[in-house]
Amino acid sequence: MASVAKVIIGTRGSSLALWQANWIADRLRAAHPGLDVRLAIIKTQGDRIVRTALPDIGGKGLFTKEIEDALRAGKVDFAVHSLKDLPTDVPEGLNIAAFATREDPRDALVTAQGLALADLAEGASVGTSSPRRQAQLRAARPDLRFVDLRGNVETRIRKMREQGLAATVLAMAGLNRLGIAGVGIQPLDPEVCLPAVGQGILAVETRDGDGRVSGLVAVLDDGDARACAIAERTVLSGLGGGCQVPMGALAEVGENGKLRLRAAVASRDGARIIRVEMHGNADAAQELGETAARALLDQGAGEALLSCGASPDSLGSA
Repeated sequence: MASVAKVIIGTRGSSLALWQANWIADRLRAAHPGLDVRLAIIKTQGDRIVRTALPDIGGKGLFTKEIEDALRAGKVDFAVHSLKDLPTDVPEGLNIAAFATREDPRDALVTAQGLALADLAEGASVGTSSPRRQAQLRAARPDLRFVDLRGNVETRIRKMREQGLAATVLAMAGLNRLGIAGVGIQPLDPEVCLPAVGQGILAVETRDGDGRVSGLVAVLDDGDARACAIAERTVLSGLGGGCQVPMGALAEVGENGKLRLRAAVASRDGARIIRVEMHGNADAAQELGETAARALLDQGAGEALLSCGASPDSLGSA
């Protein structure tokens, strides 16, 4: 493809967001020699409101709306998001043109001593604002006490230490991308804590009809990541689509091209967790996600979702 003068990527300004945008930029430059790729940092509502737990802020697109506004207005050519931050309803006029290769999708328990979940002291304090993480960890360890903790990766680790918390919970993908490793990090088994929908996948969002940019970013798309993203996001969409729904999902493509999809919905207190597991072809990812969402609702997931503030009208759309 002939080189193009310049493209501008819209991104948040955290160290992780910049790492992700630069990672995408480097791959575009390698694929399209001579392409001038630049970053535009955009502050979102989720970045501005840092002292309130995310479920209390409400609304969708807390970390994406302002970037999408800039994309629609033509101020940037495309946007790079952590897929787990992107609502299932992509705004009119925009689309996800590429799903980049997935990093480790698991959550991780971060402690000063490198303790596993089972090794935390009775009644230990864990810092996380995520209803999904709190509910699943409560199910495994009902004795734990949870403290709302907001901020980027480095901020949450610092706050954990300053506040004397036993642990915090972060995404392995972010830790790996920032090069944060060591004995203090213990990946959580998805059987205990299923990750957020799309965790570890980067989404490249473009304007509809922009063939120039869509053609450039097509090289970034990973077929396995796309199938997993579609399956997981379809489950979430069938359950109402909110990023703060206390549910997790993980799709994995096997060597034979088969897709394994696990999904769970929890009550806020973790007293009840409904789990399903589905298997099918990767090229039928949407249908597999729809089946999983229906199975969760058939087993009573709607009651748990309603108790967490979901709208009755949003359920059963899968």
